[in-house]
Amino acid sequence: MIGVSKLSRALAMLALTVCVMVGATPGTANAQAAIGNTPVSAAAQPADYLLGPADKVRVTVYGEPSLSGEFFISGSGVMSLPLIGEIKAGGMTLGQFQTAVQKSLSDGYLKDPRVSAEVLTFRPFYILGEVEKPGTYPYTAGLTVLNAVATAGGFTYRADKKNVWIKHNGETTEQKSELTPSIVVAPGDTIRLGERFF
Repeated sequence: MIGVSKLSRALAMLALTVCVMVGATPGTANAQAAIGNTPVSAAAQPADYLLGPADKVRVTVYGEPSLSGEFFISGSGVMSLPLIGEIKAGGMTLGQFQTAVQKSLSDGYLKDPRVSAEVLTFRPFYILGEVEKPGTYPYTAGLTVLNAVATAGGFTYRADKKNVWIKHNGETTEQKSELTPSIVVAPGDTIRLGERFF
């Protein structure tokens, strides 16, 4: 009886330990996921973010639902809006774009128009080189190089995991940087992972 009692107690302790470990692991993972994957709204984007081709923008003209909607910026950097037609958007901040739309609407169309604009989807980023699935991917706010690599299927076995080359949208040359978790990717960036030297 004593042997059975000790065995039962040992099994109970083992079961309790397993339950605690299993219970703690998902909780920890979920906590990390919640911290790491917190969605960042368009409003949290830098104030100096410049609009560009393939950005999708929601334009709201207060009190004028027929003039409001979701619009893409064309390859030439213009957006076609109701009533005012094509308006330059590429290379502007959201604030500058809102002001330009308000000015266009107030020039003979509306009296004291109030306009707001927010980016719904950003232009994609590009990743090539030593990743499993190089290509074009949708941009999400707060994207880092490591997130981008994960989106592209991860590193190949021969990838250089110490350095990365990035060409920002509108620039002609790429810059080499040390690959750290804090490197942020901007919409339209081209990321290149090189091959390591053995």
